[in-house]
Amino acid sequence: MHIFKHFITITKHRYLVRHYCFKLGIPWQGLIHDLSKYSPKEFFSSAKYYQGTRSPNDKEREVKGYSESWMHHKGRNKHHYEYWIDVNLNSNEYEAVKIPIKYLKEMFADRIAASRIYKGKDYTNACPYEYFVTHTAIKNMHPESSKIMGTWLMKLKNEGEKATLKYIKNNYKNKLKY
Repeated sequence: MHIFKHFITITKHRYLVRHYCFKLGIPWQGLIHDLSKYSPKEFFSSAKYYQGTRSPNDKEREVKGYSESWMHHKGRNKHHYEYWIDVNLNSNEYEAVKIPIKYLKEMFADRIAASRIYKGKDYTNACPYEYFVTHTAIKNMHPESSKIMGTWLMKLKNEGEKATLKYIKNNYKNKLKY
């Protein structure tokens, strides 16, 4: 059990997300970001499976076949695309719905911060984009939400943090409208 190391990791992560959220014009989301990680359900499970180089949820999934911590987390944090999957009343199937811009902004901040934490000195502005295109988010998000996130992450990769944060803040207001 790595209680102290896990506490330091999630606290550093929240600090970075808060920094980016303030720059993106969503300070409240930065302040409340990932508070559920300190809840007993998430904290102790994640401390148990802590490795320091990737999400403890991945290790918990390998060991148990699922991650209780992740299931708790995704249902309480709107910056995860999984939160935005609901039943379509016409088809009676689960489908991704458009993610409001303010939560896409928080997702963007979260992706940079997580990449910085887990990549450490190997982090580059390409890391968040590479994660996005190699994991399930790109194909499981609503197509319009995925397109926006991909655009922002590609801009980060090609033009850097300062230019991308300014672009997002100036061109995307915190409403659902795309």
